[in-house]
Amino acid sequence: MMDRNHCKELLATLSDYMDGELSDELCTQLEMHLRSCENCRIVVNTLQKTIELYQATAHEETLPTPVRERLFRNLHLEDFLET
Repeated sequence: MMDRNHCKELLATLSDYMDGELSDELCTQLEMHLRSCENCRIVVNTLQKTIELYQATAHEETLPTPVRERLFRNLHLEDFLET
């Protein structure tokens, strides 16, 4: 059984790992850990899928313009509205 504290320590570096900013040594440790820990592999795979889905749909505007304008006004963010 994997040491849960070890999992937590390694997964705390996950953001840097996904961004390619993790040191080579920690990257190697994390990848070795992932080979033997299915739970952590699931976390990493889920995060990768989430990032892929976001990137695939990030360019799409999800709110109609009138709704977006009303929302920004209600939140007092009028300065951020594109005119």
